Amino acid sequence: MKNCIIGVDGGNTKTDYFLFDLDGNYIDNLRDGQCCQHIIGFEKAEEIIFARIKQLLVKNGLDMGNVCAGGFGLAGIDNRYQRERFVEIFTRMGIPRFEVDNDGYLGIIAGTTRGSGICSINGTGTVTAGIDILGRRLQVGGMGQITGDDAGGEYIAQWGVRMVYDSVFRCGEKTAMTEPIFQFLEINEPTDLLCTIVEKTPKLNDTELTRIVFKAAALGDGPALEILDNCGKQLAKSSAGCVRNLDFNKDIEIVLAGSVWAKAEDPALFNSYKKYMGNLLPEKRATYNILRIPPATGAVLWALSLCGSDCLTDIIRNKVVNAVESIFINT
Repeated sequence: MKNCIIGVDGGNTKTDYFLFDLDGNYIDNLRDGQCCQHIIGFEKAEEIIFARIKQLLVKNGLDMGNVCAGGFGLAGIDNRYQRERFVEIFTRMGIPRFEVDNDGYLGIIAGTTRGSGICSINGTGTVTAGIDILGRRLQVGGMGQITGDDAGGEYIAQWGVRMVYDSVFRCGEKTAMTEPIFQFLEINEPTDLLCTIVEKTPKLNDTELTRIVFKAAALGDGPALEILDNCGKQLAKSSAGCVRNLDFNKDIEIVLAGSVWAKAEDPALFNSYKKYMGNLLPEKRATYNILRIPPATGAVLWALSLCGSDCLTDIIRNKVVNAVESIFINT
């Protein structure tokens, strides 16, 4: 029976659970659906997370008594109250040492050289997280348009449809998005657009619509570029605001995580973000790193960091990174 740690990356659509030993050796993992309390509530989230952790432990001949620490980055932790509820949940599970917070912090732990910086997550939704040189944490955004989250795949997809509607019915600029979006919605006539929008509202979050926007931007399409420029501006305002409310040196590492950042088919969004970051933080020297390793790596490293400095050497860190990468490459 060996001691182990648990690392969990819980997003809006999927959750990854990892088991490693204290030497950084991979034991096992599983992927499940979302566990976001915004969608399913705290009680259901606790039920699902505990069941999956127990499943993973039992499969490997382990139990909660073997767990030394846990690192949990969960979408849906957006304020002190929500974090405290999850602290209660993991305390009830019997995990002796753990850290739990918004999943945005995982990108900083996994993607920076010093463990401090800013992570801009841009996936289905968007949020900014920061860890400064004193170890203080701050989240900006994550609660929708009321906190400036005008980005993310869901936002981009819906604004692509909006721009086509504007082009057809509201004197908007002609756009290269019209034909592919009509094809995606399976309509031929402009008069069918409104009814289809109403009937297929859930489908308007589809990643294919996001791709259509990026493809049109690559062609120099004005409305598509307008969407991505506004997204870049809003993302930069959140990131720069996070920097200004924490303590950083002149040099700062910016990690870009999430499917939209990682899979963008045109650099327009990144170029806009970088431009506005430079305007908002002219005194900083920023380096930008699109996170290519899975954010779940950060959850594992976070848990290991709670077990002492011997559990987070460069050798162990590299073992963890390579193991998690290989799992995702092969799935």
